[in-house]
Amino acid sequence: MESRLTKLEKKIEDLEQQIENLSNNAAEDQLSMVVFSGDLDRVLAAFIIAVGAAAMYERVVMFFTFWGISALRDRHKKVKKEDVMAKMFGQMLPKGSGGLRLSHMNMAGMGTRMMKTLMKQKGVLSLEELMQTAADSGVEIVICEMSMDLMGFSAEEMIDYPHVTLAGVAKFLQESGQSKVSLFI
Repeated sequence: MESRLTKLEKKIEDLEQQIENLSNNAAEDQLSMVVFSGDLDRVLAAFIIAVGAAAMYERVVMFFTFWGISALRDRHKKVKKEDVMAKMFGQMLPKGSGGLRLSHMNMAGMGTRMMKTLMKQKGVLSLEELMQTAADSGVEIVICEMSMDLMGFSAEEMIDYPHVTLAGVAKFLQESGQSKVSLFI
């Protein structure tokens, strides 16, 4: 009888250890998202998801890289660029959320204007309003330093956002590794 009791105690101890390990490695209550695209419709979708997720999750982290960074450029900030490639990227890429175009049916800007008009008529928040709502909701933004460097962008030309950091891909991998949900837009 005593050996059965000892075996049972050992099994309970093993189960408790497994539960503790699972608990220690469980995903945190957060959403992590890569925003790779600089298309208006995709950035809109990213911020709509982020704002919605902010109501559901404890943390929402958006990692902006490559073309997505254009949405975060402040059109009012003037930054002198010495590097020819940086100047070219700076001129060719949209400067801020207002300069983004639709990924499909842009039609030389007419599609973008139609979409913005329709959003206003239907009472849908603009991208700028969504970005402000995200900031007010505590959504964190991480801007990829490598992408900024490649494209010749600097921190000085980015929008003023209360929860923004510059970091590399390791930061996104850390965040997504502990998230319940990870998205790529």
